[in-house]
Amino acid sequence: MTVALIKTKAEQGLAADFAARGHDLPGSAATASLRAEAMSAFERQGLPHRRVEAWKYTDLRAAVKEFAPIATFDDAPVSQADVDRALNTLGVLAADRLVFVNGSYRSELSTAKPQVAVQSVGAAMLFVRLPNEAIVALNTALVTDGAMIDIADDVALARPLLIVHVAAGAKPKLASLRHTIRLGRSARATIIEAHVALGGAAAGQSNTVVDVSLGDAAELVHLLVGIEGPAATHLETVVARLGAATSLRSFQLSVGTGLARNQTFVTFDGEGAKLDISGVMLASGRQHIDTTLVIDHAVPACESRELFKAVLDDTARAVFQGKVIVRPDAQKTDGKQMAKALMLSEACEFDSKPELEIYADDVVCGHGATVAEIDAGMMFYLRSRGIPKDEARALLVESFVGEALEKIADETLRDALATIARAWLDGRRVS
Repeated sequence: MTVALIKTKAEQGLAADFAARGHDLPGSAATASLRAEAMSAFERQGLPHRRVEAWKYTDLRAAVKEFAPIATFDDAPVSQADVDRALNTLGVLAADRLVFVNGSYRSELSTAKPQVAVQSVGAAMLFVRLPNEAIVALNTALVTDGAMIDIADDVALARPLLIVHVAAGAKPKLASLRHTIRLGRSARATIIEAHVALGGAAAGQSNTVVDVSLGDAAELVHLLVGIEGPAATHLETVVARLGAATSLRSFQLSVGTGLARNQTFVTFDGEGAKLDISGVMLASGRQHIDTTLVIDHAVPACESRELFKAVLDDTARAVFQGKVIVRPDAQKTDGKQMAKALMLSEACEFDSKPELEIYADDVVCGHGATVAEIDAGMMFYLRSRGIPKDEARALLVESFVGEALEKIADETLRDALATIARAWLDGRRVS
């Protein structure tokens, strides 16, 4: 027996908005046809809900009561100073920038150099095949803009590239962006995605897809920073394919976002590749942050490391789902995964679901998860040396988070993100 789900107000609103305004979205007739196909796929699936295993702990059907109108081209008055303030300590980094405001590329705020082949996709949107996810289908239907970053063989970027997603204006919007990142053989780059909101901006909603492909021996550092605010909804999907002897170092920092889901799919396509993905989730109030990973060891002799830390207060909830698949031919795989949560209240919740699917016999794989409160013995030790309670508490929390932050090799980047995390932690101090 097939059970038909009743469409929610949010699902009905998305379909109606697309029907009324879909013709305003950029692209050719072929793109319009692909958009319509993707919207049909989304309508068949609906928003992910708890009966979809991968979304068991993040029920979007229940959580998102209504979506904002689809973002089309936006020329809201935004200055460079506005962007700098919203970026916090990231605003002073020596980096080239691509800036998108409410889902639209803003060249006057961007400073990308010609050393990188970067162009706003807009009307010439390039679509790629991605996992059959409802929110990916929704992104395909509604995407307005994005960046195509193509770094040639043997090119090493001298400065990081900072992609800034800005929510601005008094009216909320749903911004859908798609970025394509290609690194040629032996190319090297650091790319930072920052999702921010200007002061006074309405609660934003975003659905971003990033497609990454690394040529043999390429090295990419990819950082994702979410500081949109306690009423924002953030959905992000990263799909990465790693060639032989490549290195992908990824770090995710989610700070105080109302509802965030960062899902990453990585496939090892070439032997000798290495993945190191880590992150920090900081949530309070009724905030909900979900990190979901699927790491597919499809070839032999590759290495993956995952380390995520969550600090939760009030009734906040964090989710970590990490699946590692080792295919039958992927001998000599080395994979390790760890998720840890620090609970600052008795009412918060941490859901951890580590999974190993191993079909090869010559592998080294393991996973673990821990949940704890602040160590009373350590608190006593610090208090006995004259450190006030709130400072002692903050020191212990910073130490807990620091293990993940140390994964960021670049000291300037590490300090910038540590300062953002510390500001959140300062807000959790008690007298």
